[in-house]
Amino acid sequence: MSAPEEHYSEALAAAVRHTRQWLESQDQRRVGPRLSAADLAADFGGPLPPDGIPATEVVDYLATAAEPGLMAMPSGRFFGWVIGGTLPAALAADWLVSAWDQNTGLRFASPATAALEEAAGRWVLDLLGLPQEADVGFTTGATMANFTGLAAARWRLMTDAGWDLDADGLTGGPRIHCFVGRERHDTIDLGLRYLGLGRPTVVPADREGRMDAAELDRALDLARTGTGGLPSGGSGHPPLLVCLQAGNLHSGAFDPFREAIAVARSHGAWVHVDGAFGLWAAAVPELAALTGGMEDADSWGTDAHKTLNVPYDCGIAVVRDATALRAAMGLHASYLIQDADGPADPFETVPELSRRARGVPVWAALRSLGRDGVTEQVRQLVRHARTLAEHLAELDGVEVLNEVSYTQVSLAFGDDATTRAVTARIIADGRVWMSGSRWHGRDILRISVSNWSTDDADTAVAVEAVRDALAAVRAQ
Repeated sequence: MSAPEEHYSEALAAAVRHTRQWLESQDQRRVGPRLSAADLAADFGGPLPPDGIPATEVVDYLATAAEPGLMAMPSGRFFGWVIGGTLPAALAADWLVSAWDQNTGLRFASPATAALEEAAGRWVLDLLGLPQEADVGFTTGATMANFTGLAAARWRLMTDAGWDLDADGLTGGPRIHCFVGRERHDTIDLGLRYLGLGRPTVVPADREGRMDAAELDRALDLARTGTGGLPSGGSGHPPLLVCLQAGNLHSGAFDPFREAIAVARSHGAWVHVDGAFGLWAAAVPELAALTGGMEDADSWGTDAHKTLNVPYDCGIAVVRDATALRAAMGLHASYLIQDADGPADPFETVPELSRRARGVPVWAALRSLGRDGVTEQVRQLVRHARTLAEHLAELDGVEVLNEVSYTQVSLAFGDDATTRAVTARIIADGRVWMSGSRWHGRDILRISVSNWSTDDADTAVAVEAVRDALAAVRAQ
């Protein structure tokens, strides 16, 4: 029988070759894909052939045929949505994770990956100033990180209301009433829907999307006094859940944590923070005004891909109440060999039993950067966003719509038709990628600075691309 490495060596060598070519092309290639999914359907589809082909041929074909349909998201000139790149150490660690092929549900079964994730979790808590007693789980992304925090909230709130959620489900129990800011991310509503908690009460926000703490107080007071018509729990008051935001999708703004959390506490509410890309601002001392008081919440969700820059499939859920998290996510079965002397098994902190060791690239990214490196990486993202806003605002006909306090810049070019035309021209040009959106009733061009590799040359190209696109639209 041939050695296992003989089956892998040529295929892995081909993958390394194509990976190097892909990464080395980022500085020169157009950012957007050249072909659509429909264009590529014939290359990858059709009936499954009866006979297979060697692994190396699969890799060669895959890399060559897919290349025209790939977006240069690792490029420093990609400013679309809120999508980061991948740090070298994190990418290499992710390759190791695939090669190790560990099911990271049990500490007993894979002690090395469990220890790495536990260390990464402690580093995250320390770096972001979150409570050291909190449990940390590595989820698929920010959506499931938020879901996990909200699931822990649901279990705790129902339990404290005297309702056995595990035995009786939601039917007949006290309703958990949820409160969100007007400009929360839609995935918060999605998580609430997954959990059967229904539509939230929407609290007014200011122009930048920051929740109004006084309005939150009024809404919670209506709920607690019963004038909101809400079923009560065992305490005589309905269970309350408040969702705050660290990093608005369009403005980058942060909810007023200190004031909003104090209000929520006064009404006995659980507080969850959606910090998909903004939670990392807590690592930068001069951004303390954005995150001050955030550590007083009960749960937090983030996506390590967006700002830390590790590969996809890496959200982080943090829950102060470890009992609630493990009760909401965990299970016990005779075939699961659990380490009784250690902390929670990984499967007790996420919505999965089997999973890859997605926290290992987080460990690698943090170890490669160190505390100061993480701070500097986030600081540079903010600096580049502010530089872009400053130079773009100098262009005739460009309006910067937000206070650029973090990594997001929202632009308009007069009327909606012009903004849409400029956005389309930028995408067609290919030097940079910026995504369109709609905010405050206007079509906008949204710039998100999320990639560790973005530098001054990239921002200069971005300004040039916007200027040229606007000039071309005006010349029509």
